[in-house]
Amino acid sequence: MTFPYSDKVLEHFKNPRNVGKIENPDGHAMEGSPACGDMVGVHINVDPKTKRITDIKFESYGCASNIATGSIITELAKGKTIEEAKKISWKEASDALGGLPPIKSHCSVLAVEGLRSAIHNYEELHGLVKEQKPTTVEILRKRLKKVMNPLSGLDLVQTELVKDITLDKGVVHIDVDLPADHQFATNIREEIRDKIEPLWDVETVEVQFLK
Repeated sequence: MTFPYSDKVLEHFKNPRNVGKIENPDGHAMEGSPACGDMVGVHINVDPKTKRITDIKFESYGCASNIATGSIITELAKGKTIEEAKKISWKEASDALGGLPPIKSHCSVLAVEGLRSAIHNYEELHGLVKEQKPTTVEILRKRLKKVMNPLSGLDLVQTELVKDITLDKGVVHIDVDLPADHQFATNIREEIRDKIEPLWDVETVEVQFLK
């Protein structure tokens, strides 16, 4: 039986580059879900003048391909401008690793999504988003699908913990069907604010726990 991973994949799996977390990063994102077994977190620092990525770290929760692609993505992106880094494709990441088994190609897609989401987070936080469409409840709901319910590994919307979302003159109010003293309440509140506050026309995010 032929071993499915290339030597390059194994090298990046055993000795991943740029592992970790940047404290107070200029942009960050988490993609994936523990329910499907793979997650990638990407943190970036960007030079404000040149818009080049000066530092990048990743956190991986998953298989060898997940770790290897997170590693190679950081290597490909470091030193590039954010516009150049946006153009890095899943195929480029896979090719740089000498190829991935077809069943694992989603790992390279996930790492690329993490990088692009971190860049988008940076652009939102620094007022660089060119198309500033008005925020809607549907946009808010879509962002809340990125907030995980730690008890199930699924998102808050899918597990029906989000009971109501209102938006009025820049004030977002979200009702969450958990007790205020729940062990994960503080973390969930912070993650909700992290996903919603960067929106250009949102001024305040209120999270209310209903039990």
